[in-house]
Amino acid sequence: MFVKICGITNEEDALLSIAMGADALGFIFAPSSRQVSVATVAGIVPRLPPEIVTFGVFRDELPVRVISAVQEAGLKGAQLHGQESAEDTALVTASVRHVIKAFAATSVGLGHASSYAVDAFLLDSADPGSGRVFDWRLAEALPRTRRLILSGGLHPGNVAEAINLVHPWGVDVSSGVESAPGLKDPTKVREFVAAVRAVEPEEYSSDLDSPYDWQEEP
Repeated sequence: MFVKICGITNEEDALLSIAMGADALGFIFAPSSRQVSVATVAGIVPRLPPEIVTFGVFRDELPVRVISAVQEAGLKGAQLHGQESAEDTALVTASVRHVIKAFAATSVGLGHASSYAVDAFLLDSADPGSGRVFDWRLAEALPRTRRLILSGGLHPGNVAEAINLVHPWGVDVSSGVESAPGLKDPTKVREFVAAVRAVEPEEYSSDLDSPYDWQEEP
C-alpha cells in the first residue's frame, strides 16, 4: 500500500520518513502552518533517493504556477487541494508526471470526480491538516476508476481500522505523525508505517497498478 507523509518542512524529516518506510513525500506550497518555499524544497529533493515520489501541494493556484513550481523544485507530482476545475487540472496533468486531485469528504464536487483526468483521488476532511476524522463511509461516493488515497485525521492508532473499512490504494498523513505542526515525530512515523504494513493484505491491492509504479522512471 502506498504511504505518503505530507507536510514535510525540512530535510531531516524527509529523510526520517523515508527511513521509516514512506513511499512518497508531500511539500505544501499553499497557505498553511506547514507551508514551505519552492527554494527550500529544491534544496531538499536532490538529497532524496530517486525512487521516492515527491509532490507539491497546491490550493486554487493557477495551472502555470503549479507547473512552474513543480519543475523548479524538481518534484515528480502535484496534489491539487482546492476547487480546481477539471479543465485547469487537465492543464497541470499535461505537464506534470503525476497528479492527485483532493476532495473534501463533504464536497459537492465528489459527484463530478470522474471528469478529472488524474492518477489518483485523495479524500480528506473538510478542514485539511486539522487532524479531524470524517465519516470514512463517505469514500463510497468516489469512483474507483482512479486510485483512492485516504487522508484526514489518520494516525497510528486508527489507520488500520480506516484501511479495513475503506480499502484504499494508499494513505496520506501529516498531523497524525507530528510532535508540532511541521515537525515529524520519529516514533509516530514508525508506528504509522508499521500499522499500514501490518494490515495490507493482498486483496486490498488495486487493479489500477501497483503503488510502486509511481516510483519507476520512464
